[in-house]
Amino acid sequence: MDNKCIHIKKYDASLAKQWNEFCREVKTPLFMFDRNYMDYHSNRFVDHSLLFYECDKLIAILPANEAEDKLISHGGLTYGGLLFDRSVKQHTINDVIRELISYMNNKGFRELIYKAIPHIYHEQPAEEAVYSLFQAGAVLSAVSASTVVKLSDPIQMPKGRKAQISRARREGVSVSCLAEKQDYERFIELENEVLTERHGIKAVHTAEELFMLHERFSDKIHLFGAIYEDKMIAGTVIYEYGQVIHTQYMASNSQGRQIGALDLAIATIKEKYRDSKLWLDFGISTEEDGKVLNEGLIAQKEGFGGRTNVYELWTLKL
Repeated sequence: MDNKCIHIKKYDASLAKQWNEFCREVKTPLFMFDRNYMDYHSNRFVDHSLLFYECDKLIAILPANEAEDKLISHGGLTYGGLLFDRSVKQHTINDVIRELISYMNNKGFRELIYKAIPHIYHEQPAEEAVYSLFQAGAVLSAVSASTVVKLSDPIQMPKGRKAQISRARREGVSVSCLAEKQDYERFIELENEVLTERHGIKAVHTAEELFMLHERFSDKIHLFGAIYEDKMIAGTVIYEYGQVIHTQYMASNSQGRQIGALDLAIATIKEKYRDSKLWLDFGISTEEDGKVLNEGLIAQKEGFGGRTNVYELWTLKL
C-alpha cells in the first residue's frame, strides 16, 4: 500500500489542543494521554510524542519519549501505544508503522520500545498496531501479570478475605471518597511509610503532584480512605476510565492489615462500580520485565476475585 500521503509531526505545545481533542475520540480514550496529565512530569522525560496525518487529517498519535537512541511509548506511563479512532483500518496502520520506521531511521533512532494498551481498556478492538509491528519484525520482549476482577461476575473470595471485611466493619472502620489536599497528604505519607518499610522506596508521585492531578481530573482520580479512630490506616487511589477502574496506589499500615481496612476499602469500590464498570485492574505483580512473579502480592490481589490479564511490551530494532 502506498503511504506517500502519511506524514508525521513531532509534538510541541502549539499542538496541545488538537492532541487533547483527538485523545477523546480514539478507541482507547484514557485520560493519562491528555497533555494536562502527561506534561506534569515533563521535566523527567525528553518528550518525543508524534502525530500522524493522512494528507491533512490527523489519524493517529503516539505518546512517546526519547532516551539515547530509543523511542519509548511512554517511559512515564504504564502503557502508551498508538492511539487512533474507530474509522482507521488495518492497512492504514500498516502505513503508519512503515512511516514511523522511516522517521526513526531519519532521526537516528535504533530501537522502538512499545507498551501496548491492555485489551480491557479498549472500547473497540484496537490491536492493529501490535499486528503491524509484528509484521515489521518486532518481538514480544516483556509480559507482566496484572490481576483483574470482572465486576459483574467476580470469582468468589476466600473465607479469610470475607472474614477480614466483616472484621473491619465490626471494628468501626469507615471508607469514604476523600477530596481535600490534606487527605492526599495523609495517604501519601501512609503509602511512603509502607513502601519504605517493605522496599526502601517512595511513591512515584508526591502528595502535591497527586492532588494537582486530582484537581485537573476530579472526575477521574479518586482517593478512598479507610478511617479508624480519626486516622487513615489504609486507602487506595483509583483512576477511573470508560470501563475500567485501576488501583494506582494501595496502602495499609500494620493496624489496617490486622483489622482488614484495605479489604473493606476494595470491597466498597467493587460495590460502588459494579453496575457502571466492567473491570477492576489491580496492576502488575511482576518484576524484571515479567520474569519474576511476586507471589505474595498477586495472591493478595487474587483474593479479591481477580485473575491474570497481561501487559505486553514489544521491541523493534532497526
